[in-house]
Amino acid sequence: MILDLSDDAVLRELWTVQRLAYAVEAEIIGFDGIPPLHETLDELRATTETFLGLYDEEGLTGAVSYELDGSTVDICRLVVHPRAHRRGIATQLLDALPEGPQIVSTGTKNEPALRLYRKRGFVETGEQEIAPGVSITHLRSP
Repeated sequence: MILDLSDDAVLRELWTVQRLAYAVEAEIIGFDGIPPLHETLDELRATTETFLGLYDEEGLTGAVSYELDGSTVDICRLVVHPRAHRRGIATQLLDALPEGPQIVSTGTKNEPALRLYRKRGFVETGEQEIAPGVSITHLRSP
């Protein structure tokens, strides 16, 4: 389902899940400078990304955002509420993306994310240092 960020309740729920999910990644990679972790509600509302979300009886369980660059789907964010880890939420969200080649970046030390993307056939295309001792890995689907 497409998330309507003009709806204050949806925006706040997404912002909360995003902060919880990126706090987990920050712990995994040992770096809390992940930009969405510090994003304000207004900054999130102003993004041009398209967000898809999944809900369960407790609320938003996860979201994925993307931008289209021609036929390439640029996956900007993939967040899953910690209470919903290991339930296939990330896979369902990735399955809901538009057809076409996909690109994504994640923390090089974020093994759970790298495993997910590799399992889906993504290959690493490069690595970029973003802070001393911290890098992100770029991946592309075949």
